[in-house]
Amino acid sequence: MFWRLYDHFGPQYWWPGQTPFEIAVGAILTQNTNWQNVEKAIDNLKKQKLLEPRAILELPPAMLAGLIRPAGYYNVKAKRLKCFVKFLEDVFQGNMELMAQAETTQLRQMLLEIHGIGPETADSILLYALGKPVFVVDAYTVRVLSNHELIDPALADYHDIQELFMDNLPVDTCLFNEFHALYVRLGKEFCKKRRPVCHKCPLKDI
Repeated sequence: MFWRLYDHFGPQYWWPGQTPFEIAVGAILTQNTNWQNVEKAIDNLKKQKLLEPRAILELPPAMLAGLIRPAGYYNVKAKRLKCFVKFLEDVFQGNMELMAQAETTQLRQMLLEIHGIGPETADSILLYALGKPVFVVDAYTVRVLSNHELIDPALADYHDIQELFMDNLPVDTCLFNEFHALYVRLGKEFCKKRRPVCHKCPLKDI
């Protein structure tokens, strides 16, 4: 599946972001919205020179919510951003490079204890912002695997699906990065929730 998708789409160059911190912010803001809206919210922070941990931590919640309004659920996401940044400041002195030095399993558990950060967001931060070899499972992944009868979505939870990849593929950050990005591309263009384009899908005979 990986090579078929890679041959069809080419490299996806994920995750968009100039710094690990920007990528982490994007992972939190992208919950329940599309990436175009997240880009607008991040651009607002950049224009005000506020896309850094200390600046977000000191920003009044209402002002932060206003700046990230394009990402939707802005009051909720402002609180989640504040919680993440406080964790980053308290535990790693606001330094993403220092954070990346932590052991992956322990760090993942720490991220999951932060308000508003679930498995998909935590793993996105680990993989894309910190370069940890952790496979990210999202709705696109579930849909593709389900349609190709590799999982039963009614029985398989996030951890089960993640294990399918991590137990059967080389533990490789670049591979996990590219594979997840390719599933997203496939889900958007072919394996759609409504009106899937199965007859043109690069995986149609698998």
